[in-house]
Amino acid sequence: MTCLESQLQELQLIQYSLLPGESFSFVLPPEDSRIWASLLHSFNSTVTTALPSVPSPVPQVKFQVKAADARISFEVQFPERYPEDSDIVGAQVPLVSINGEGISRDEHHQWRAFVQEKLAEVQENDYPIYQLLCMHLLPKLHEDEHSIDTRLSENMAILEQQSTHRLLETADYHALLTSHHLLSPTKRRSLQRWSSELTISGFAKVGYPGVIYAQGSQQNVEEFVANVKSMQWLALKVRFVEPTDLSNDEHHQGWSEFQKVGEVVEEMRRRGRDKYITEMGMGSSVLK
Repeated sequence: MTCLESQLQELQLIQYSLLPGESFSFVLPPEDSRIWASLLHSFNSTVTTALPSVPSPVPQVKFQVKAADARISFEVQFPERYPEDSDIVGAQVPLVSINGEGISRDEHHQWRAFVQEKLAEVQENDYPIYQLLCMHLLPKLHEDEHSIDTRLSENMAILEQQSTHRLLETADYHALLTSHHLLSPTKRRSLQRWSSELTISGFAKVGYPGVIYAQGSQQNVEEFVANVKSMQWLALKVRFVEPTDLSNDEHHQGWSEFQKVGEVVEEMRRRGRDKYITEMGMGSSVLK
């Protein structure tokens, strides 16, 4: 078998071994590409047929193998006498190039090292470039692209979680709770401490009835309410935990304590929240 026939046989084997989404194409001037396409089309490794008339010498073949949506492709150029003189010391070996957009120098270096390693391993095979491409390079390419897709998906999920977390941290919320009474110094100190730790502003009305109002970020308000509910109360009611707008609230700093219902009404009026008190009947028998 001549060198040309051996090359055509290996090219044919590469073509027939490609999976869906993988492609083979010549990387040659138009006339040379036409010559090689005609040769490959006419060649049949199982039936002896005459090859079409071609110029002598036949131009060296150079071709590309790539996978759809992959960032990297492989170019291979056969030496003129490949594979006849492959066993001769100092003989030229096929040139395998790594091409790609958006790959780093380190990534390119890693691929070059991988190609050299696997090229040395397959050198004794009858079809070394077929072995290199179809048994090593393309499987690794798919594996790496899958890993990249997986990392991208994981990163997107993390970004979405972070975005949700930021929304929870920045969305304004407020809450109103009432109880039969609020007298315990321990509870009052806890409210003060939680308001500081969670950057909550608001107030507590001590005595009968007990009233707690808190505003801040959604996450912090919800945690504050959960803390309050975890304590023992008599007739504790969560009147609401809902979104609000604190952008124009000049009175939402710090934590206060009040003794009288009138002070609560005045404070809520100052904050522009008095409707929440009047709607629930603050000062009436509902809270007496």
